[in-house]
Amino acid sequence: MIYFCYAIIKPTTVITESLKVADKSEIHFGRVTELLPRLLPECRVVVITDANIDRRYHALLQRYEYIMIGTGETVKTLHTVDTIYRRFIEMGIDRSCFVLGIGGGIVTDVAGFVASTYMRGLRFGFVSTTLLGQVDASVGGKNGVNIDGYKNMVGTFTQPQFVICDVEMLRTLPEREFRAGMAEIVKAGIIADSELFETVEHSTLESLREDERLLDSIVMAAIKVKADIVDRDERESGERRKLNLGHTFAHAIEKCSSEMNHGEAVAVGTVMISRMAVKLGLLQAEKADRIERAMERLGFRTSAPVETKKLLKAIAKDKKSVADSIYLVLPTDIGHCEVRKMHIDEIAACTE
Repeated sequence: MIYFCYAIIKPTTVITESLKVADKSEIHFGRVTELLPRLLPECRVVVITDANIDRRYHALLQRYEYIMIGTGETVKTLHTVDTIYRRFIEMGIDRSCFVLGIGGGIVTDVAGFVASTYMRGLRFGFVSTTLLGQVDASVGGKNGVNIDGYKNMVGTFTQPQFVICDVEMLRTLPEREFRAGMAEIVKAGIIADSELFETVEHSTLESLREDERLLDSIVMAAIKVKADIVDRDERESGERRKLNLGHTFAHAIEKCSSEMNHGEAVAVGTVMISRMAVKLGLLQAEKADRIERAMERLGFRTSAPVETKKLLKAIAKDKKSVADSIYLVLPTDIGHCEVRKMHIDEIAACTE
């Protein structure tokens, strides 16, 4: 069940909305400067962040002890986790402390994994500073790192105490990073919210960046799609697999090529899986065309930068694989999809 609550911070402030996921984690929409002081527990707080956030929000960080990690997928490793563990030991961090991840998806993935495993678990929360992080990576309780380029092979299901999503922070994002998050919003619309898809379908990247009210509404809608599914299936035993729409091909693209960031790979993966769904007779070709046009309108490339044979080899080692098969999420309409277990050979036949 998802709970909504509203709190007026002060007369001149926009109403802040929040929702609760799996009765454990609260997602808050509003200004970080107003929300963070009242959400942090009264204890020692240690922040995990990166150099980009330090440059943009140093005034926020300097209030706390903080550890900086590098940037990019190459730092999302057990080596980085081990380095933080050792730093925690040096600092005397114990179970009474609170870990706060401030950054994009890589920072929150690493911070959540460190917090959920150090001393068998510390309390933690996130300030999500990227669009992709707000609508996907920081929400839902998945925390993990990569192994030899294979995405999220080691991780936990542990919910953050809170996540703060402040769309004002998205104003500092480079265009490419903002666009990356839009792929996850389109994905959410395809999975379970046709109105969200239609809103994005008829918008431009520029209009979405400039209209804060519109951006607020689509960010909240995308998070609600994910939160609703996680609430029903927190540990991905069934329905939560739907949130992997487009990600099987996307993770393979990221493994085989450094040309695309995660959002760009998700855009391609979503188009590829839509075309597969057409071949399987699950999706009308016109609907797949709409999905591809929506991605192109946002400025995404919709073809993979590597040949399909390489992608299939990577898919065989995906964390969602079982023997020679893998659970694939296939759209059946705009706003609906199904999970199907398919053999690698079947996937290969559908991508020829």
